[in-house]
Amino acid sequence: MSLRNALPLDRRSLLAGAGMVMLAAGMPRVLLAKAPTDNRFILVVLRGAMDGLAAVPPYADRDYRELRGALALAEPGQPDGIIDLDGSFGLHPALKPLHDFYAKGQLAVLHAVATPYRDRSHFDGQDLLENGTTAPHSTHDGWLNRALALMGAGRTLGLAVGQSVPLVLRGSASVTSWAPAHLPDVSPDFMDKVADLYREDPVFGPALAAGLGDEALISKATAGTDMTAAGDPKMGIKRGGGGLSQAITGTVGKLLADPAGPRIAVIDVTGWDTHADQGTTKGRLAPVLAGLGDGLAGLATALGPIWRNTVVLTLTEFGRTAAINGTGGTDHGTGTAAFLMGGAVHGGRIIAQWPGLDRSRLYQARDLAPTTDTRAICKAVLRDHLGLPAGALDRVVFPDSTAVRPMADLVAA
Repeated sequence: MSLRNALPLDRRSLLAGAGMVMLAAGMPRVLLAKAPTDNRFILVVLRGAMDGLAAVPPYADRDYRELRGALALAEPGQPDGIIDLDGSFGLHPALKPLHDFYAKGQLAVLHAVATPYRDRSHFDGQDLLENGTTAPHSTHDGWLNRALALMGAGRTLGLAVGQSVPLVLRGSASVTSWAPAHLPDVSPDFMDKVADLYREDPVFGPALAAGLGDEALISKATAGTDMTAAGDPKMGIKRGGGGLSQAITGTVGKLLADPAGPRIAVIDVTGWDTHADQGTTKGRLAPVLAGLGDGLAGLATALGPIWRNTVVLTLTEFGRTAAINGTGGTDHGTGTAAFLMGGAVHGGRIIAQWPGLDRSRLYQARDLAPTTDTRAICKAVLRDHLGLPAGALDRVVFPDSTAVRPMADLVAA
């Protein structure tokens, strides 16, 4: 049955109602936007500060094992050991699904990266990451919204799983959290596809059902779902990384792959603030990393042939302390790692001006020292993948950033 006939009032309710339930369940927030390009760009914001030294351990650094202590992962080749990439760096074993993409040249790992922010507040760090300036709260719009405006995107297709638009997409391009209810350029046929995907997806389906108060749909959507103590027994949603994997694979990739669908996605993933019980292959971090790895791999599958025109970038507000703290975790830090993935990526490389882990080389004697500005990565993607001119990137998208040059050769020709 057509959603338009079954729910004549409620495209808004479909999206906003599901969104409120998803936020309450701690699931990823997703927003998709149209743009005048055949290429796809997905920004994954890892909120809470990902430990880059855990995700991409520099195991050949002579100071790695002593500095990390109980958080040091086993050597490559050992049980639960690091997955080697280039003889010096490797992947956390929970990120194993990403290794095949690295081997195929579709994953580049950028290490010792950071925004210009240095004060270690989540709230301010995320604001600066998204506003694209050098000061938190200095502007009320986001760098990706400014980029869309320069592309002539005008009004965009916003399908948010969440109650609000993230800062990175706020601004003159008019993204809203449930924009399909108001946009004349969104075809009814495409909206029916959206509704079908929401109903069929193992994560979005239960959220939609609960948001609309449909007990029969809740029962159907959660049938066969493994209920765990870590999830919501009514919703059938597992918290942590697993929900990310299902959400990306089941809905977001299919929407992006649709010829009439969006071209840009922003996905918020929480769970990275590991002050206590961080662990190595067990603990708080490993399941979140596993969800990220599974989710990104599933996104590639869902996109199908469109994957060759796709770039995925993961960013986090800052890294974590290099050494373990007193509660088995790590505290707010500075340098971290970023993943650049996709069929359009010139990957199979670790890209880093590595500062080293000798205590004398740490930032403020505690953090991985940053050597690459995240704006240089973003500029490269916007220039070489989405076609924005370098001058506009320096002046408009990332104001007063002429000194930060776009990184070369990140996107395959």
